[in-house]
Formats: sequence, C-alpha cells, structure tokens
Amino acid sequence: MEATDKVFAGPVPQIYDRLLVPLIFQPYAEDLAVRVAAARPQRILEIACGTGALTQAMAQRLDAASIVATDLNSAMLDLAAERFSDDDRIACRQADALDLPFADESFDLVACQFGAMFFPDKPKGYAEARRVLRPGGRFLFNVWDTVAANDFTAVMLETLAELFPVDPPRFLARTPHGYHDLGTIELDIMAGGFARPAIERVEKRSRADSAADVATGLCQGTPMRGEIEARGTPGLAAATAAVTKAVERRFGIGPIEGALSAFVVSAQR
Repeated sequence: MEATDKVFAGPVPQIYDRLLVPLIFQPYAEDLAVRVAAARPQRILEIACGTGALTQAMAQRLDAASIVATDLNSAMLDLAAERFSDDDRIACRQADALDLPFADESFDLVACQFGAMFFPDKPKGYAEARRVLRPGGRFLFNVWDTVAANDFTAVMLETLAELFPVDPPRFLARTPHGYHDLGTIELDIMAGGFARPAIERVEKRSRADSAADVATGLCQGTPMRGEIEARGTPGLAAATAAVTKAVERRFGIGPIEGALSAFVVSAQR
C-alpha cells in the first residue's frame, strides 16, 4: 500500500460522502448493520468509520446501544462528527486501528466497514480488535471482492489504463480491492488471535442517477484523484469525462446500475 492511499483530504471527503456512500457503501452498511443488530450489543466500537454510513445504519437499528465511531483520518471523521452531533449515543474519536486507545474487554462488538484493507499490519489490527472485545464478543467487517466483480470500478480502471498506459492510477485495485484472497484473510484473522472466521460473499447492486455521478465519485472522491492529478495530461476533468463516456457506453444514459461484490467476515472472541 502506498502512503498516499490513506490521503482523503481537500474536496475528497465531501465527494465521497455525497456520491460514493450511496453508490457503493450504503448497501453494505445496511447489510452489516443488520448483522450487528442480530448480536444485540450494548457497546459498539466502529473502526474506520469514514463519514458514518455504517454508524448511521447501526444507530437506526439499535436504540439502546452506544457507539464509539473512530477513524484515523480527521477530515472524514469531522463529517461524521457533524452528522451525529445531536445523538448522545454516538461518540466520534480519532484513533489508529493498530493502537486503539481503549481498555481491554471494553466492547461487546467491533465493526469495520471497508477499512481492514488499509491496515498496514492486518494481524496487529485484528489483535487490537480482539483485545478490546469482551469474551464472547464479535468482530464483524467487510472487504471488497475483486475489481472484476464490481462493474463500475472495473470500467473506470479499464478506461484509466487506456488514458495512462505507461503508469495507470492503481489505488482502487491496489488497496480497496487488493485484499480479497479468502485464505489470506483467514490466516490474518487467526494470526490476530481469533479462531477461524466465517466468511460470506455478499452481492449487491450499485445504483446511480447518471454515469457522471459514477465517474465523479470514483475519480474524485477517493485517493484516485491525487493519482490522476499527479500524472498531468490529460488531467482530472478529462479523465472524469472519459470515464463518464465509458460508463455510458456500458450501462446507458440516465439512471444506471451495476454489480457489487464483497465479503463479510465474522470472528468471535
């Protein structure tokens, strides 16, 4: 993982929240929140909460539970904190997943929505999740499947590979979609002290009002933005326009939808 893979700054958090959350994150936030609610936790730690998609979905299903929503990225966390400022069940706190500032055995459940891929040391991150869980507590998280199983991302990366044949931007393939080998995930979880986890492939549909929303979200609402800008010509606007046209050719003009695929991992202390 490149150092820039964690840089969600400038206009990125706002575009991420406005376009990418409904496009690709909300369907899985709803799925994970249902699983969290089924465990009936009273005290929840969320790691890598981003702008709060999963936080909100959990809060809607768990009236009595308290949620500590954490993220390493202050710009993303600030949006979440603003969103939940009137909800005294939710506390937003900056925290490193590899060095959680919480006591041993202090949570009933730890949840993480599409954040584990960013852990520099995944077994250490999982060990930290296990440390703060009470005996019998559950660790629930999801990670993306391959690029090929996620339609809009696949078209975007194909297009950028044509625009930048020498050095195409690879953030989405390298990190968000770079941790999908189930054997590796199992070994990492067990290296963190858990027993063998349950892993389930979950397929959803991604829906957007237009191809332009898809292209803008993916090109400008992630660290892909910085990678595209760093490559110079043809520039961010032209790259976004090219991806828009490619998505329109594949999926049509107007409201569109494509396949999503991810894995949900459940481990119990």
